Amino acid sequence: MAALPPYATLGERIWHYSYLAICGLIFLFLIFPILVIIPLSFNASPYFSFTPEMLTFDPAGYSLRWYHDFITNPNWQGAVRNSFIIAIFSTIISTFLGTLAALGLSRSNFPFRTTVMGILLSPMVVPFIISAAGMFFFYSRINLQGTYTGVILAHAALATPFVVITVTATLVGFDRSLTRSAASLGASPARVFFRITVPLITPGVISGALFAFVTSFDEVVVILFVGSYKQRTIPWQMFSGIREQISPTILAVATILILISILLLASVEILRRRNERLRGITST
Repeated sequence: MAALPPYATLGERIWHYSYLAICGLIFLFLIFPILVIIPLSFNASPYFSFTPEMLTFDPAGYSLRWYHDFITNPNWQGAVRNSFIIAIFSTIISTFLGTLAALGLSRSNFPFRTTVMGILLSPMVVPFIISAAGMFFFYSRINLQGTYTGVILAHAALATPFVVITVTATLVGFDRSLTRSAASLGASPARVFFRITVPLITPGVISGALFAFVTSFDEVVVILFVGSYKQRTIPWQMFSGIREQISPTILAVATILILISILLLASVEILRRRNERLRGITST
């Protein structure tokens, strides 16, 4: 946020700092429940609350036992393996399909562009429980329910809209004169695509892939319908742990997921700034 100019009036200064205070309180309201999880994950006792030792900062009240349980427990390790396998393959599929769709929808002569865009983005609007129920009945008929293939395709369907939106936003500021100039100089369509279009949209594609990865990695509703115990993921394991046996290991896993989300968001922001530099946009 820009600093106040020296000639700002008293009323403008009061509103400026009041606005900052309101934004800070809203941010604290949104982030505080997440921040509470982090110290609780180091609780030496098997409770979801702060013990007297933790409140007095007694080292005896803190422990890494729940992180150790996460690393050594075969159920958690199987869930981690499944989460990465499913997320990686669904990200590859959704990134490929979403990028192709965005390239087609970016053309002004694309027929029924608004209708097609609405259909592609519908998984973001329809509640996951409805999508999960529909996928369950459909995949059951074609014998994909309870298989890795079915779960990967289901997650790809949920993640593709995020890729479409991200790549489409990148193509909004795409300079078409670059491709026309290359074509006028004798470059083939394939050469134009791989030497001009791909490098310019790569930051948007990678950002969309990161969003797709997070969407698949954090999804829990569809996997409960489409998957089986063999395809249990980290969110499924956390959900089962809360329902069947409450363990602070869930808090340790949640802390790790928070750190992963922060790293991914930071990566998206770096890619966004790089994309702005490639397009000649400078932040003010």
